[in-house]
Amino acid sequence: MLSDRSELLKQQRFLYINKNALLNQFYEQIEPYDFYRYIFPEGAFERKGHYEDNKPNAIAVTIEKRYKENGIAVELKRNGKGKRYTITDNLEELNELNKAEFTIMSPISYYGKQRNAKNARYLYALVFDLDGVDMPQLRDVLHQMDNDILPRATFVVNSGTGLHLYYVLDEPVPMYPQNQLYMKELKYALTRQIWNRFTSTIKEPQMQGIMQGFRVIGTCTKLGEKFPVVAYSVGDRISLDELLTFIPDSNGEQQHVKSIMMKSRLSIEEAKEKYPDWYEKRIVRKERRGRWTIKRDLYDWWLNRIRNEIKVGHRFYGIMTLAIYAKKCCIEEGELMRDAYSLLDIYDDMSVEDINRFTEDDIKCALEMYNEDYVTFPRDDIAKLSGLQIEKNKRNGRKQAEHVKLMNFVRDEINGNVNWRAGNGRKSKKKVIMEYMRENPGITKKAAIARAVGVDRNTVIKYYDEIVAELQQERLRSERMEQLERDGHISVKITPSQELSDYILGELKNIK
Repeated sequence: MLSDRSELLKQQRFLYINKNALLNQFYEQIEPYDFYRYIFPEGAFERKGHYEDNKPNAIAVTIEKRYKENGIAVELKRNGKGKRYTITDNLEELNELNKAEFTIMSPISYYGKQRNAKNARYLYALVFDLDGVDMPQLRDVLHQMDNDILPRATFVVNSGTGLHLYYVLDEPVPMYPQNQLYMKELKYALTRQIWNRFTSTIKEPQMQGIMQGFRVIGTCTKLGEKFPVVAYSVGDRISLDELLTFIPDSNGEQQHVKSIMMKSRLSIEEAKEKYPDWYEKRIVRKERRGRWTIKRDLYDWWLNRIRNEIKVGHRFYGIMTLAIYAKKCCIEEGELMRDAYSLLDIYDDMSVEDINRFTEDDIKCALEMYNEDYVTFPRDDIAKLSGLQIEKNKRNGRKQAEHVKLMNFVRDEINGNVNWRAGNGRKSKKKVIMEYMRENPGITKKAAIARAVGVDRNTVIKYYDEIVAELQQERLRSERMEQLERDGHISVKITPSQELSDYILGELKNIK
């Protein structure tokens, strides 16, 4: 068994050398500094020590590992910690990264030290990790790029056992939430084009999010320290519109991505005008997006599925999605870690090659998704990343309208056909504003009212005149009642029922 693994390792190293030989025939190898300087132009980051620049920076993460003699990573130090490096504008931190054994970085700038969606500022490139690439597949990737079947990558990176294709954007994309959705959908759609039967020996494409980190250029691959990650300059920068043209429109996929793209290009100022409540909550007050709290049954169900159904190529994402569900279900981090590390031996036993071992550093990276920013991660994306189908809630063959009608009937029966909304739900914004204005008649400034009740000023403006008129009517009625009480009598207008009217008329006829 050991001799088989040793022979396989030799083959993979030989393949690595042949890939570099082929790429060197046609393209220029690029040094790590020049590679990252091209992605992150000068002035993109904060100057080291100059916090007044108030600019984002790149973040690299290194994880220390122990190696066997053959150079294969097999164990993360039990008490080892991932170390974060903040990459500033002169990129001098890259010199330290080259000494690390395992380092990843994404082509994204961040505010703060956490590499998460909330802190992301700009996306500079889309990167595709293509596995199952032997010499025929490498030649076909280059052939498809030369013939406009695939977009020409800015850089082609020999990552050891596969390829990383970097598409550096002509303009960095601001990482607003809607833009993140668009870029994710664009990357999924392009992955389905790039990962085909000619470019990979693996049939099923492996979907990756836009926040994914990739081995830093110049650091070692899974093949060992003498086999570093190498980059080659192939094409130019590329626009989002050009990338979009490589998505087929025959099945509606291009139209779908375009529709999301139109929404994502809404500027913050436009969004402020169009969605004032959202702007006030998310931008001004920096409130988190609302979410449901889910029972732990979902977490237990998913843990069981990834323990028994996960396949090679999706193991990392199995644990990553487990971390997402743990946060959704309010599972303690300690329990999540115990469950995740209990999968280590199971997942590692699936490995058919030494270069594809599943290690503790994989778990550590995956657990970074235990973060409130990912609790609204879509179900469809979890299914794509994990490779496990997630059925939607069934309606037993009924159409939605029929199902809703039936469920409403059941709800009314359970509630005794009374108004089930009574006493439930939150008050309308108009009612909240009106109650405040009733109790504080001296406060008439709309901005002050908005701050006091926690709504957007435009919401106050929307209801203000209407509320003032209604409160005026309330005061008039109150004054009238007080006057009548002082006079000692109250006049009440009565509208008789039809039944009473008929009775009175009948009695009058009898009197005659």
